[in-house]
Amino acid sequence: MALTIFILRLFVCILAFPVFLLNTLGLWNQICKKWFPYFMLRFTVRYNEQMASKKRELFSNLQDFVGPSGKLSLLEIGCGTGANFKFYPPGCSVTCSDPNPNFEKFLIKSMAENRHLQFERFLLASGENLPQVADGSMDVVVCTLVLCSVGSQEQILQEVHRVLRPGGAFFFLEHVAAESSTWIYFWQQILHPFWYLLFDGCHLTRESWKALEAAPFSKLKLQHFQAPLSWKLVCPHICGYTMK
Repeated sequence: MALTIFILRLFVCILAFPVFLLNTLGLWNQICKKWFPYFMLRFTVRYNEQMASKKRELFSNLQDFVGPSGKLSLLEIGCGTGANFKFYPPGCSVTCSDPNPNFEKFLIKSMAENRHLQFERFLLASGENLPQVADGSMDVVVCTLVLCSVGSQEQILQEVHRVLRPGGAFFFLEHVAAESSTWIYFWQQILHPFWYLLFDGCHLTRESWKALEAAPFSKLKLQHFQAPLSWKLVCPHICGYTMK
């Protein structure tokens, strides 16, 4: 099996040689950072259509975590194009962060379309390092389709724990590795090197639930499910929330 995977990976790499060459020359990252937001703009429209009921279910109890101020203070890490905004409760105070500056123009448009929210600021920063956000200042942190591409899942979860107030919650929705005995996992392994480059560091085979289980939170509600998506490679999902 390992030899088969190696041969098929090699074949994929040969087909995608121009991308690997550009990456070797140090040019691909700049191209990808500019191209990726346009892809995500189209992808998230379809994703929201197919995942609307799951997102509504996931975010249905956000209001339960309103802090002493009486207004829900929410930080979204890796906000991208703002695809989650329409699922947040009215009056929610939203701070956004993303490491890719090319998302900002799409984010501004999403903000204009979601007047039921109060937008505080956009932070050009990775989720692993958010010094602009004070300790214990957030009621809720949200992260969707982000843990697959961060440099360190452990570090981002430590940062989430730091900025959450006691009793606050971290909500997540992520695609993950399929079960190892399935054909989906077989193709995830084969396509991973090309997928990683094409989709800005996205890992097809991450077992993100393990990082969540090991994180320093007091309570974890986690569900594995098959998302109703057209792209079968990313159908294996987890969602839920964890509390500080």
